[in-house]
Amino acid sequence: MTHEIRMGEIIQDFRLKDQKREEMHLYDLKGKKVFLSFHPLAWTQVCAQQMKSLEENYEAFTELNTAPLGISVDPMPSKKAWARELGITHVKLLSDFWPHGEVARAYGIFKEKEGVSERANIIIDEDQKVIFFKKYPGHELPDIQEIIKILKKHPDPEKHM
Repeated sequence: MTHEIRMGEIIQDFRLKDQKREEMHLYDLKGKKVFLSFHPLAWTQVCAQQMKSLEENYEAFTELNTAPLGISVDPMPSKKAWARELGITHVKLLSDFWPHGEVARAYGIFKEKEGVSERANIIIDEDQKVIFFKKYPGHELPDIQEIIKILKKHPDPEKHM
């Protein structure tokens, strides 16, 4: 069953492989914030800029106790070649290829007609609750500074005890 995710709800878990063939389990990241950056397709200009912005800000994400993840429906070998092409070494680029678009579908952001996810950003907190969700027009590059500001507004609870 698919429904668009809502603020405050606990996000559905997933297991996907990254560009290095390593399985990534979302719930293994409990205790960190997670930034899920969905992009329609690898090898396209705006998607490339979107993923490069994650890599360029990797240090800021680390300082904010946040794991940035890029997700699209592309197969894993394509993600591997694309990561190499873009110089992405830190950010995990996850393949939501098979079952095709299963994670995007579960989050209500799969475009059936095109067979790709929407361009969307989701941030979950340390307890897997959605604290930010926004969809973008396909041609629009999401503002990475907006994401960093939101992460700064949700400080790490461990540091404030």
